[in-house]
Amino acid sequence: MTHLELTGVAIDFPTSRGPFRALDGVNLKINQGEFVSLIGHSGCGKSTVLNLVAGLYEATEGGVVLEGKEVREPGPERAVVFQNHSLLPWLSAYENVELAVKQVFRNTKSRAEMKEWIEHNLELVHMSHALHKRPDEISGGMKQRVGIARALAMQPKILLMDEPFGALDALTRAHLQDSLMEIQARLNNTVIMITHDVDEAVLLSDRIVMMTNGPAATVGEILDIDLERPRNRIELADDVRYNHYRHEVLSFLYEKQHKPVEGDSQSAAPAQKAAKTAADAPQLAQDMHIVKSTPGETTASTAA
Repeated sequence: MTHLELTGVAIDFPTSRGPFRALDGVNLKINQGEFVSLIGHSGCGKSTVLNLVAGLYEATEGGVVLEGKEVREPGPERAVVFQNHSLLPWLSAYENVELAVKQVFRNTKSRAEMKEWIEHNLELVHMSHALHKRPDEISGGMKQRVGIARALAMQPKILLMDEPFGALDALTRAHLQDSLMEIQARLNNTVIMITHDVDEAVLLSDRIVMMTNGPAATVGEILDIDLERPRNRIELADDVRYNHYRHEVLSFLYEKQHKPVEGDSQSAAPAQKAAKTAADAPQLAQDMHIVKSTPGETTASTAA
């Protein structure tokens, strides 16, 4: 049975010139435990797809179904990790994860069980040594590890990641990629990740979903990655299959879907404005959830 399904998904955003269709006719089925990467040029609707699955947007046409239930709003079964870790600066690493755990498990776990669960998830991302450090006392890579631990601590059915390593240096990024592969192997999470990095997509994924350029972007091609796990980046560097998959993605991006030329910039302005509105929506949605919560509390969806 399909774990997650997007069927005939289209979404319009209002602009001064009328509706802007960001996505059109997106069809995608994802199985339990799959690692799926979304890749494509800027403005191709990758983040829009992720936000639809997260429940931050609602499709204009078609819909998203998770385990037989339509997705219409955010929920703890779909945790999101953004490029910005979004940790609360006045809380320690432990307390940032605790925030999510209390929202999800306050009625099902005792205080001792929640403490054990928080420490377990921080250990998963190798952050046991920094439980009581605040965000300004740890590195960017460590902050992102805490953000991942916070998402995992919600026990989500699907982990949604929007360029989670995009702001990190190459070495830190490689370490976190390895950690993510290790965690996914242990937990068998379903992961959907946005990336612009072809090597990252091939290394991590079971399938790579390549998006066409917008407007009215859709799924262009889907590439199955038939590489054994666990995967070693050094060994794969000379692997004929790895380099074949890499070539297939590059061919799609730079031959079949080449970047728009500079002369198109003026005509693309309305689309860019709509895309910016779309990109700002997750943070706006988070802020709105915080405002609607009772003082001192946040919702499970913002904790992701």
